[in-house]
Amino acid sequence: MNNHFKLTGGVRIGRANATYPFADLYVDENILKINASLVGNLIFQPQDIISIKPYNSLPLIGQGIKILHRVENYDQNVIFWTMKDPDFVINEIKQTGFLDKIHLPLTQKDLKIVEQQKQGGFPLKTFVGITFFVLWNVLVLYDILPFFADSNSSKPFGAGISTALGLLFTTALLTLISGDFRRLILKEGRDLEDVKKIAVFILLLSGVMFTAFMTFALS
Repeated sequence: MNNHFKLTGGVRIGRANATYPFADLYVDENILKINASLVGNLIFQPQDIISIKPYNSLPLIGQGIKILHRVENYDQNVIFWTMKDPDFVINEIKQTGFLDKIHLPLTQKDLKIVEQQKQGGFPLKTFVGITFFVLWNVLVLYDILPFFADSNSSKPFGAGISTALGLLFTTALLTLISGDFRRLILKEGRDLEDVKKIAVFILLLSGVMFTAFMTFALS
């Protein structure tokens, strides 16, 4: 019997989709975790699982495992994408002993997981997501609206979009390097590993875009 099983792939949670390599699957005899950063961080006890079945929509790029579960605060549509044979993945999960416990009663040590499930899969605190969404749109519209209003304007990129990208870059950087900042923006029980991949991706992408837009704006 294997003590645990890890796999990197993609995931669909509800209508949200994360492609390879932005999702990780971890299973041992007590928990099954899917970490897809902002798309969702899901954690299951064996007793939460109804079944795990192969899922195929397209060969190789559209195959994986579909997880049917009982957690009310998670979306019911959970598919982990992988280029490996879905039957192989399910067999590896069985080898951990996780599925052997699906009929056992909950114990006291499971309450921490229950509390995390109540928070839902999105790792950021609600006010953080709303605040960032509003700020991003205000800053982008600050540049876009005058561009469409003035037919003589040739540059839609200015201070607004540059500030939005700078905010994105700074947020990703602080998330990676500051524990205090992570405690401010992440829900209780979440840590760097829950958002590390997407934070690195956003850091690189926003840095490149900021440089390109500033070059365009100054030209």
